Amino acid sequence: MQNFISSGIEGLDTILHGGLPEGSSVLLDGAPGTGKTILGMQFLYEGATKYNENGIYITVEEFPDQIYKDMESFGWDLKRLEKEDKLRVICMSPETLIEQMRRPNGLFEQMVKEVNCKRVVIDSLNLFHYALEDPSDKRKVIYTLRNILRKFSLTTLLINEQTSLSKNEIPFVSYIVDGVIRLSLQSHQEIYRKRTLEILKMRGCKISEGEHIYRIRHSGIHLIPALSMIEDISITTDSQMLSTGVTQLDGLLGGGIPKGSTFILDTNSKANYKYLTASIIVNRILAGENCVILMSSLTNLTDLEHLYKLFNVDLKELVRQKRIYFIEHYNRPIPPGYESSVIKVDSMENDDFNDYIRNSLAPVIFESLKTGQEWFVYCDINTLKSQRGSEFLNGFFVEEVSHANNANVTILALCNFKELGQQTSSFLERTSTGVIQTWVDGNYQYLQLKKSPIGNMSYPLIVENIEKKPFIRLL
Repeated sequence: MQNFISSGIEGLDTILHGGLPEGSSVLLDGAPGTGKTILGMQFLYEGATKYNENGIYITVEEFPDQIYKDMESFGWDLKRLEKEDKLRVICMSPETLIEQMRRPNGLFEQMVKEVNCKRVVIDSLNLFHYALEDPSDKRKVIYTLRNILRKFSLTTLLINEQTSLSKNEIPFVSYIVDGVIRLSLQSHQEIYRKRTLEILKMRGCKISEGEHIYRIRHSGIHLIPALSMIEDISITTDSQMLSTGVTQLDGLLGGGIPKGSTFILDTNSKANYKYLTASIIVNRILAGENCVILMSSLTNLTDLEHLYKLFNVDLKELVRQKRIYFIEHYNRPIPPGYESSVIKVDSMENDDFNDYIRNSLAPVIFESLKTGQEWFVYCDINTLKSQRGSEFLNGFFVEEVSHANNANVTILALCNFKELGQQTSSFLERTSTGVIQTWVDGNYQYLQLKKSPIGNMSYPLIVENIEKKPFIRLL
């Protein structure tokens, strides 16, 4: 089983989902001024001071005194660590380093043993190549470095200064090492430049893809993972997380949907959302919660009965137990066995519908809450708009969401933002706790977490059909 060690860089371990693979050799690639040396020394300093993993910094260009001076601005007392045998900073030519690494009980091996070394930074690889013209010789040098570092089980950052020439000169290095991290400086809003970090490769490690912005602060490098937003602490601190039944989605949500929250599932006309919504609803039913479903025009009770049977839930039995109710806006026949659970509102005007929800249905729910029962609400927002209008929808939705959330009742609302229009969609998005979007593009269906109370967002994930419950998987 692969073990991981902390990089010591705030945010980097997050996008590495745990840290750097122990004993790996990682290429740290970047243009001048991107902070490669700072990141490398922070990796060693934090390792020695926080994780009892001592290190060696090998520079082939700068003298140790200059490095000591440069790192003092971050509060890193490297001389003290050297006196405590937790760090070595040495300047050595590439030729001497390779010679000493190859020699049994040579200088390199002696230093590793002296400080009980676990981490190494070599700054930089460029000079290892300038003196060699034959590409095969360059490969041999890198292979030698990697193999000796592996021999001692050292987790290593190999710094490479990216230039227009070296970018094309040594592409083979990325194939030899276990991981590649690239630092970049990019134009941002014309007058600014932003620093980004991207993990191009990391063997044996799940990564968060894409470019992530980092800052060089007084304490070193601080990375902000992409798609991060401000966490709603008031919702997440004491909330019970309700599983959606989809493992990957629960992971994105930090365990599931917070109890007492309102989530919107935004979909388009081509996307198949029935397994996702069924999985969420069924998981609440199996957890003992009662359910209210505001039906859509696209699904009838017979459809739901067949769908829930796939999840081993008997809808008619729930009706007999008075655990589920259906609000029906369409004049459709009621299948036998469902008569007591269907609330027909197709003939009600908006005021009558509003009065019924607040004066008849809501009191039943709130009284049962006092006895320890729990409720989950699923509604089709597009049905409310088409049957009641946008003005009614906006006022009704925000008030019912407020009442439900105060009573710790969780709501899942299905809608199509494009059909609702920008103004209504923006209003609903602001009102909700979280937004999940699923859509079809070409031959694939995608799902993306676009808003959540823990501040997470996600890249678009592919929705794959599988043969066992919940019948979908996110990749």
